[in-house]
Amino acid sequence: MLSTITWHPDKDANEPLYQQIINFFQHEITTGNWPVGTKIPPQRKLAALFDVNRSTIVTALDELAAIGSITSTPGANMTVSGNHWSSLLAERINWNQYVKAGQFKPNSHAIQKINQFETEAVIRLSTGEPAPEQFPQALFQKAFAKLGPKLTSLNYSEPAGILALRQQIARHLTRVGIHADPENILITSGSLQALQLVSVSLFPKNATIYTEAPTYVKSLQVFQSAQTHLSGIPMDPQGMAYWQMTPPSQDSRAIMYTIPTFNNPTGIVMSQERRQQVLAFAQKHQIPILEDAAYQDVWFDQKPPQPLKALDKTGNVIYFGSISKSLAPGLRIGWTVAAKPVIDRLTDVRMQTDYGASSLSQLVLAEILADPEYEIYQANFRRTLAEKAQTAQAILHRYWDDIATWQVPTGGFYLWVRLDKRINIQKLFNLAAEHNVLFNPGNIYDFQPNQYIRLSFAYESSQRFEKGIQILTELIYKHFITK
Repeated sequence: MLSTITWHPDKDANEPLYQQIINFFQHEITTGNWPVGTKIPPQRKLAALFDVNRSTIVTALDELAAIGSITSTPGANMTVSGNHWSSLLAERINWNQYVKAGQFKPNSHAIQKINQFETEAVIRLSTGEPAPEQFPQALFQKAFAKLGPKLTSLNYSEPAGILALRQQIARHLTRVGIHADPENILITSGSLQALQLVSVSLFPKNATIYTEAPTYVKSLQVFQSAQTHLSGIPMDPQGMAYWQMTPPSQDSRAIMYTIPTFNNPTGIVMSQERRQQVLAFAQKHQIPILEDAAYQDVWFDQKPPQPLKALDKTGNVIYFGSISKSLAPGLRIGWTVAAKPVIDRLTDVRMQTDYGASSLSQLVLAEILADPEYEIYQANFRRTLAEKAQTAQAILHRYWDDIATWQVPTGGFYLWVRLDKRINIQKLFNLAAEHNVLFNPGNIYDFQPNQYIRLSFAYESSQRFEKGIQILTELIYKHFITK
């Protein structure tokens, strides 16, 4: 391993720090100072040696790995892999010019960092997934056993998705008041693909997307990459304050995106009355509604009001559902419910980008949804989640009563926590990441800076949740608040 590095990047130079580090690495490799196989110090040590943020090191190392100058092997250190000729070639091709030229906007630094560091070694208070121990292994084994004799091929499915699954989803939706025929349902590779399909298929250029503030979609760039404009609408405890929307002019187009049931990240549930009002407002001004119902089935003690789609009599609402939160995100199955012309358009575009969600996942999910034991699993899943939510709040009361406030969740995966104004959220995020704890800063969901963080109580055990809070508490009192 390299024991001494005396070079430092020039912080006053116009060239970005990460690019200076890339150039330094390539120079040392091409001159033979660092031969093939030389071990590279860990990220944290490099950050200290160069006196830069760890994120700068990550960016530089990622680029060096992409051009073949270094290699990272799981469980081992990074090593020099590029020889003289490959490094010279890398110097002639500036891949940064290409990766920054695409129309799809990159995630924010915080989200990239969360995605990169979400590993089993990290306490993941950021992860919006069910806990691995809640996976219904017996239910899946039963489905596979039943499916086995029927499995004669795994060819592409019908363009809109396997009919048996669309029929089961149609039956499943009747329980929340949505009556849709299979021809009004499109199976997608998770609800994220549905959002992408809608953004490239239905959004006019420069359209305005009205959405709650804060909201999950603000943490995505999918809508902005479609050259649309997000407009955040405040919320009160009943949901979106729709009356604060400015109706679009005759020569402009607008769409409403909403998570009325257990809003991500706040957990707010839009009241039945507010749903009626929002729907009436949208119909009056001819604004289509995109209803994201990812958490529709993840309630604790009381069912939430019916979805907007169940109240929709004119086909004004496009409804997105998913199995990711209530069963298994790895199945990568979501669905879109809409008027047939919309489904036909989305299906056509999807067939230009892929040939459908996994046939095996679709067949397995169809078997599971048809199994009466699925409802038993769902009840147990909700009960366990409610217990974890209660325990997580007790932990916060134990450690943070003097420095934080939050609303009691009635479903979903999250606690939306407002921290004391003396706490610098971004600095806490970076410090926590260095101590192997991840949470989601509130500003990735909002249209302006705020003092919130989103904590997931769903993924980690209650013991690891408390350990994560202990670490955050130590960091808070060490760096921001004097007891």
